[in-house]
Amino acid sequence: MFARWRGSGVDRTCKSRATCAEGSRAPRNLCSMTATSTALRTDHYELTMLASALRDGTAERDCVFEVFSRRLPEGRRYGVVAGVDRALEAIENFRFDGGELDQLAAAGVVDRETLAWLRDYRFRGDVDGYPEGELYFPGSPLLTVRGTFAEAVLLETVVLSILNHDSAIASAAARMVSAANGRRIIEMGSRRTHEESAVSAARAAYLAGFTATSNLEAGRRYGIPTAGTSAHSFTLLHDSERAAFESQIAALGADTTLLVDTYDISRGIDTAVQVAGTGLGSVRIDSGDVGVLARQAREQLDSLGATGTRIVVSGDLDEYAIASLRAEPVDGYGVGTSLVTGSGAPTAGMVYKLTEVQGRPVAKRSSNKVSRGGSKSALRRHKDTGTALEEVVHRTGPGFEPPKAGPHDREVPIPLMRGGRRVEDLPTLEDNRERLRHALVSLPWEGLKLSHGEPALPTVFHGD
Repeated sequence: MFARWRGSGVDRTCKSRATCAEGSRAPRNLCSMTATSTALRTDHYELTMLASALRDGTAERDCVFEVFSRRLPEGRRYGVVAGVDRALEAIENFRFDGGELDQLAAAGVVDRETLAWLRDYRFRGDVDGYPEGELYFPGSPLLTVRGTFAEAVLLETVVLSILNHDSAIASAAARMVSAANGRRIIEMGSRRTHEESAVSAARAAYLAGFTATSNLEAGRRYGIPTAGTSAHSFTLLHDSERAAFESQIAALGADTTLLVDTYDISRGIDTAVQVAGTGLGSVRIDSGDVGVLARQAREQLDSLGATGTRIVVSGDLDEYAIASLRAEPVDGYGVGTSLVTGSGAPTAGMVYKLTEVQGRPVAKRSSNKVSRGGSKSALRRHKDTGTALEEVVHRTGPGFEPPKAGPHDREVPIPLMRGGRRVEDLPTLEDNRERLRHALVSLPWEGLKLSHGEPALPTVFHGD
């Protein structure tokens, strides 16, 4: 199907793999969205480098840029790749139309010749990389961008801003999902971050295994299930807690979740069961020592005959708090602030470095920021039981033989873009969600620990 996009003064027609019908739950529902240029979501110095390279004749040299992380955030044993699909979309929408060019001209960012070159800018290169939901480790070649220097250097900022944010959120979310040990977990951090970050954070959390999000825009844009019932203000609005519960149940039915800690939790639970009956869906506790309170709530609900009523807890939870509640009678968690801030690691620390020029490897050699030159890929080695053993990073291109792969080993990067366009049939959000589930199962058990330690898999640089 086709949709008309309007942005920066021009109409564009896109062919989307999403379903354009109203109410679509497709992973990328572009048909109800406005596609705007991403060209100014970049740093000033990208354009001054471009202007200089155009002037001295080096702009058209064939180059390879690589996204990687030198180290994992403190205390982390693995990272989760997220935001790849959003980054590819940003690359496709990296266009300098009238509004963008007018801004650059008015601000005097670049000269007239560079403005003329930007008018026809399109990324026409190739991109390979780790699919979303894949695990990564220090030195993993997460994204490889091939094109001219002029084409590829402009993409650094927007690509890193997306991958660093989304991967940080997904990495934290995956730890929370592991700690929840199969229990329902809902993302509800929209009020604790920037409004656009809230949408991408909800997507990253769902990729990592969260059950649902409270963010309706994330539901519309990415087809993520949404959930939510009421806040304390709704209870306070009414003349009594009972009146608030009666109103909510009249609107949503007895299978709803009632917030029982606005006043006294014990009385709240009594009132909730009186109003909804023993078929009440859930009660939510949002404050206090939730472990102790959950135990007391379970005993009280059972004594009232509401043995099937679930207990949901929220309130400043992170992976450590969730893990500490594993033995408690908790059926679900609501996580907000710690999720959207990466639970202490709000960025993944990824960098975008030039590694090859005209087929010649180049690398930065400063003492604390060493990188390795040349185009690279990675082989993930596994035991015959499926347990991952190591990440083998190796050079690619003429004259380089890849390491011999065993029967259970696999090459991690996949083709993502060819000639500036996304390849057909890339994995969907649901596919990548399942990919991560399998990847986590493949880790050695100590790699899932929340305690500090070495990365779950060692990174080996083949040929060093």
